Amino acid sequence: MIDRNDPYFWSDLLDTILKGMGETFYTVSLSLLFTVVFGLAAGVLLVTTESGGLLAKLFGSRALGLIVNRVLDVVVNIGRSIPFIIPMILLILFTRLLVGSSIGPTPAIVPLTIAGIPFFARLVEIGIREVPVGLVEAAQSLGATRWTILTKVMIAEAVPALALGLSTTVVGLIGYSAMVGAVGGGGLGDVAFRYGYQRYSPEYMFGVVILLVLLVQVFQCMGNFAARRLSHR
Repeated sequence: MIDRNDPYFWSDLLDTILKGMGETFYTVSLSLLFTVVFGLAAGVLLVTTESGGLLAKLFGSRALGLIVNRVLDVVVNIGRSIPFIIPMILLILFTRLLVGSSIGPTPAIVPLTIAGIPFFARLVEIGIREVPVGLVEAAQSLGATRWTILTKVMIAEAVPALALGLSTTVVGLIGYSAMVGAVGGGGLGDVAFRYGYQRYSPEYMFGVVILLVLLVQVFQCMGNFAARRLSHR
């Protein structure tokens, strides 16, 4: 039973929530890193391997490029259509094999990353498709290599949209991390579940909710600001 008149109650509450916030930053930061690396690659391939795309003839084979495009499209659609709680549970065995445990902040990175990659990949695809075709054609007419067109034109011009997509992905990962915390993944979700729900302490629950709302607002505002500053229009 929690004694709210205990002088150590509020200091313990603050320490517990701050520890949970640190774990949330840890899991979200690392999962975001992997999500950006693999999600950016997947999103670029979704655009460039389609018919008429920059990499339509992947390794000199148009059929291979088409296969890669179709497979990636299906995988991304599947990843975005399944509610996060399902892969979170299904990946317990895989997580245990990969990192040696399924409990704690580090194992939580695995399902967060796998859930984040298809989400970010689709946002990357949308952002790159917004780049005017005329810019790509102009670069091709000047003899630019495919790598130069990809990095200096397509990705560079899509940076504002990618910044918004990145902030949206961070917000999603923060929400997912709270769900992972409820099943032993640590972080703010674990604090809300163990202290707020199991011990019937609304102070912990409200503290976690306030922090999550603040984190979402901060990252979304940062994304909006970055997109405005990076926009060429």
